[in-house]
This record gives sequence, C-alpha cells and structure tokens, in this order.
Amino acid sequence: MDVLISIKPQYVKQIVMNQKKYEYRKAIFKEKNISKIYIYSTAPDKVIIGYFRYTGYLVGTPSEIWHLTKSYAGLSKEKFFIYFNNKNIAYALIISNFKIYQNPINPYKLNPDFVPPQSYMYIHGEYLP
Repeated sequence: MDVLISIKPQYVKQIVMNQKKYEYRKAIFKEKNISKIYIYSTAPDKVIIGYFRYTGYLVGTPSEIWHLTKSYAGLSKEKFFIYFNNKNIAYALIISNFKIYQNPINPYKLNPDFVPPQSYMYIHGEYLP
C-alpha cells in the first residue's frame, strides 16, 4: 500500500533540492505496510511530482524532533513551533531517495473527483503510471 501526502510548493522545491529531508506531521499512518509516499504539490501546481520509499519516521515532543531534524527541516524554528502549537507529539517522515517525475501527474485527469488529502490518503496505484 502507498500513501499520498500534500505539501506546499515552497517545501516541495526544498525536497527536490535535497535541502528538506523531513516532512512534519501531526498524525501518522495507521497502516503499517506502506511502500512509497507520493507527494502532491498543492496549488498552484496541483500535481503529483514524485515519491520516496517509506523508511519510517521519528516521533517525540516537538522540541525533541526539532533538535534531531533542524539541519534539514526546510522551515524556520518559528514556523515549526507554530505548526506544532499545543501538541505534545510531533512526527517527522524521513525523506530519502526521492524520485521526481519527468512529467508530473495531474490527478484530476485520472480522477475528476480527486480531492487532495488534508494530511494523507492511502492509494492503491489508481493515480500512478
């Protein structure tokens, strides 16, 4: 099983440039058998730009996660702590071996009823070549 996550274009660019190696989440997948994580770049792009193999995540308090990941966070300390405001637990997906598509996938062409995930959604190859 695979997962599709939504990421803002400014952070997608940092992933592509290998400057962002962690994707922060307030909630993590319940399914344990995840193979790939596909990245949907939000508006104005609105395309699936590539994927990375799921190798796991870090979990801890926001302070612990910031300390472990700040070198490749892709965002400021201020934005990080605003995102995790009033949260006791923070998750950081590990981004490694990112593969970018030569031709990004427009999910709306494959499924006119496509709705970008707020956090994540499980997919079974329906949006992928």
